[in-house]
Amino acid sequence: MLIQVKKYSSGILIALLILLAGCQTAQDATPSPVEAPADSAPAPTTPVEPTATLVALAADVNGTPILLEEYEAELARYQAALGTELATPDQQTVLDSLIDELLFTQAAERAGFVLDEATLQAHIDQLGLTPEELAQWIQANGYSEESFRAALTRSIAAAWMRDQIADAVPQTAEQVHARQILLYNSDEAETILGQLNGGGDFATLAEQYDPATKGNLGWFPRGYLTVPELDDFIFALEPGEHSPVIETALGFHIVQAIEFDAARPLTMRAYRAVQHQMLAQWLLAQREQSEIVLYLP
Repeated sequence: MLIQVKKYSSGILIALLILLAGCQTAQDATPSPVEAPADSAPAPTTPVEPTATLVALAADVNGTPILLEEYEAELARYQAALGTELATPDQQTVLDSLIDELLFTQAAERAGFVLDEATLQAHIDQLGLTPEELAQWIQANGYSEESFRAALTRSIAAAWMRDQIADAVPQTAEQVHARQILLYNSDEAETILGQLNGGGDFATLAEQYDPATKGNLGWFPRGYLTVPELDDFIFALEPGEHSPVIETALGFHIVQAIEFDAARPLTMRAYRAVQHQMLAQWLLAQREQSEIVLYLP
């Protein structure tokens, strides 16, 4: 659930709900594996009494704040990386990234992930910087020692959770072997469709329009194509059948299913695509189940 606070003055500050300073030292714990992308509601949070310290927030995710100062520092780092002035979509990208990272981090905590001080320090040591070089890097990138360790802690927990979700993706999936004829004129596409309906050979016509690949799309699972709207048509076909003319941003497609496999091993490229799709679906579900309050105008 997303709550947008459209306007607030600089005089309105939000009480800090949790203490971000420092890293909690805990005993090593082996978290239980995640069987599938989480779709259960987040664990209820217990309200925390406001402290005497008041700070401005950019957002609040299930009771955990994203400080306005933290958001602005991340904006500055993002702009420095791009080397250009930020547009409004870039600003939204930064805020969404912080929210997503926090959702992953909260899920990792619910799954039992614990990062102890020694492991955190080991990650820092892997940077291969001397203490002086690290201090310079921290300062140059707009961190304090405290905020750097807190940001790294969140990043490690979020990465662990992403891995749990991604690793739960099966190595096989329902797939189709298909080919297409892609045209850029609707009238021509309807003419070709008429030839196919009249008994024309799909492979022969496909080769005329694409001599290099003969229109072959190879094997792929749902959600793999750059135009996923083709999926509903292709996966509804019987082997040998072709679709009507389908208009997308790329042009006018006529697709033919060659063969199906209910549990075909995924190529590495397809596997990565399915993992990416699963992560996106997981984040969407978490956002719908979470209470997210935005304080930016």
